[in-house]
Parts: sequence; structure tokens; C-alpha cells
Amino acid sequence: MKAAKHFSHVKAEWQHPVRLAFFPAISISALLVILAWLGHVGDAVRPFFFVAAGMQIVLTLAVISGWIGHRAFQHGQLSPAWFIPAVGNVLVPLIGIPLGYVDLSWFFFSFGMIFWIILLTLVVNRLVFHDPLPGKLQPTLVILIAPPAIGFVAWIALVGFDPFARVLANVAFVFALIVSVQIPKLVKLPFAMSFWALSFPLAALTIASFRYGAASQTALFTYLGTALLFLLTGVIVGLILRTLRAAHAGKICVPE
Repeated sequence: MKAAKHFSHVKAEWQHPVRLAFFPAISISALLVILAWLGHVGDAVRPFFFVAAGMQIVLTLAVISGWIGHRAFQHGQLSPAWFIPAVGNVLVPLIGIPLGYVDLSWFFFSFGMIFWIILLTLVVNRLVFHDPLPGKLQPTLVILIAPPAIGFVAWIALVGFDPFARVLANVAFVFALIVSVQIPKLVKLPFAMSFWALSFPLAALTIASFRYGAASQTALFTYLGTALLFLLTGVIVGLILRTLRAAHAGKICVPE
């Protein structure tokens, strides 16, 4: 609808060095909806899965082509939001394996994980050796949690619970601890739509905690998952209320 009514604005966002990385959130959302319906309708999701997976690979390739194209990106334009295209690929096995598409699932998983490793190096370099993230992008730090958390859940679907699965889960917990230290700074920032970056990584960590607890038969991680679920629910309710309040005050969807 936005592209139909305001195509020039969508084109400008595609050419924006920061907003470009958010386009695959469209296909990620589609994959999450399909994943939610998978347990209810089974094979009926197959055509939708192919459409969403196809959209994901097209958008990922288009974004990567934009990164390595004729434009020269600056260090200040790099942020954890650049993980978004990689995370979307790692979601595919969660649907593909139950549907029987093993090789396709491995392809998407490999694609996502290799770019996570590459981008993690670039993002850490940017965070350590260059200027701090701008205020509106500070909440995207939480996205650091998502790739290893979703990677853990996908790895269990592909291989099962093994030592590498433990590594991925614990990397997610390590990033959660690192991000938690930044929470006092985040809560002082004025609300922006980028605060929605808290929702998906926190949900991924919650699921990973439950899966880890079930696979390792360790009650501690089940309790942790329960605590995270309550926190996630509160965060999402808070985000909805603050978004509605900001929209009513005309403070979102405004020129920067």
C-alpha cells in the first residue's frame, strides 16, 4: 500500500544507507506468520512458504548487492540492524525441516550464519573503534541477541541438541548479558520506532531458553524462559502503548 501510494518515498528508503537493511523484515514477518500456522494447518502452508522464502532470498541478495555496489558506506551507517537480512534466512529451517525440505533448509541456514559471522565482525569493530550509535539506533543493539538465539533453534531442527547447539545458545546468553548492561541508557532515550527492535530478539531468546531447558532437561533454563516470557509480554504491551501515544502526538513517521 505504501509503495502504491508513495513509491518515491519507498525508493528513497531503499537508497537510504540505514533503512535499506530493514526491507527483509517484510519477508521475515511472512515467515513468522507461516511458522505460527504450521502446527495448525500443516502442508497447507507449503505455497506460502515458497513465496516467503523466495521473497527472503531476493531481498537478501538485493540488500547485499546494495552493500557491495557502487555506493561507499561510512562506518557511522553500520548498525546491528544489518543483521536483519541474515536472521531471516536462519528462520527458514524452522519451517522447511517439518515440511521435508532438508537441503533447502541447510542452504538458508548456511547463508544466514556466514553473513552473521561477517557482519558481527564489522559491527563490533564499528561499536568499539568509531562513534557511538545515534540515539534512534541505540535500541538496535538488542538485535545482537537474535542471530545466535534463532541459530540455536534452527540447529536443533537440523541436527538436534549437540555441543555446537550449546555454543550457539550460550553465545545468545552472553550477548543478552552484554546488552542488559546498556538497558539504563536505553530507557532514558526518547521513544522511537526503533524500540521495536527489542521485541524479536527477546522473543528469540525466550524460545531458545525453553528449547534449551527441554533439550538439556535443565529446569533452570525453563524457569529463565518463563521469566523472559513475562518480560517479553510486558515489553510488547509497553511498545504498543508508547507507539499509540507517539502516533497520537504526531511524533512518528516524521522527517528526520
